Amino acid sequence: MTATSGTPRERQGAIFGMLGILGFSLTLPATRLAVADLDPVFVGLGRALVAAALAAAMLWWAKAPRPSRRQWGRLALTAAGVVIGYPLLSTLAMRTAAAGHASVVVGLAPLATALFAAWLAGERPGPRYWLATLIGSATIVGFCGFSAGGTPSGADLLLLAAVAAVGLGYAEGARLARELGAWQTISWALLLSAPLLVPIVWQAAPPAWSAVGWRSLAGFGYVSVVSMYLAFCAWYKGLAMGGIARIGQLQLVQPFFSLAGAALVLGETINPSQIVAAAIVLLCVATGRRSVTVRVQRRPGNG
Repeated sequence: MTATSGTPRERQGAIFGMLGILGFSLTLPATRLAVADLDPVFVGLGRALVAAALAAAMLWWAKAPRPSRRQWGRLALTAAGVVIGYPLLSTLAMRTAAAGHASVVVGLAPLATALFAAWLAGERPGPRYWLATLIGSATIVGFCGFSAGGTPSGADLLLLAAVAAVGLGYAEGARLARELGAWQTISWALLLSAPLLVPIVWQAAPPAWSAVGWRSLAGFGYVSVVSMYLAFCAWYKGLAMGGIARIGQLQLVQPFFSLAGAALVLGETINPSQIVAAAIVLLCVATGRRSVTVRVQRRPGNG
């Protein structure tokens, strides 16, 4: 097993990871705009079809080699998490949840990603990492409970299921990115999913596009091009270079970028408790980034 801490490659991974986070940060506000005039199923799954068209063009232009038979199975697992599971579940939640509230619940994704990284990729972050991540996650949960009056809603349950799905998709996709490349991994996952999604999206398409407002179209365009493709290219590269658990912890700051986005795009209010929670979470990220990660070399039979 090998230990890694603060190498130039990891620092580059952090840069790519942060670019991915910035791209993801407007996903929930943009989704909220999109579902105003569009069916949530169309938004949640249709964005993958738009991204799949971009992916097909990129794979054709780069003449990317096809994945192996073993890699196709792992791509299916990745797609189940980040192409189908998270987009659909989070979009269904956005029918009733405020974007700011939802972004805080989704802030639990770093913990889910780290757990799947430990299981699938054999990564073993140090005690400081786990302590910082647990404190950051507890802060997010406490903030969520405070915002909702202590009672979780049906939307919260959908968002928690989305967090589990995205943690799986991030961890497995990052493993594949070390073999296939970052943009190639999300591209192949999108193409693999497309045939399954076409009939579902067709049924959920709006009967009259003229009735769809430009704000909904803009929101759908953002989640299709940026959230579902460009941000993933940067994010998977960051995870592959810097370590799934350590770079995944950067997601702790995403809820607060999303809160700012919700305020700017949707006019939602930022209150003092959000600022306090943001400060605690940023401290946790800074602490966890200094932790040493040990990677246990897994045998091929272990995935």
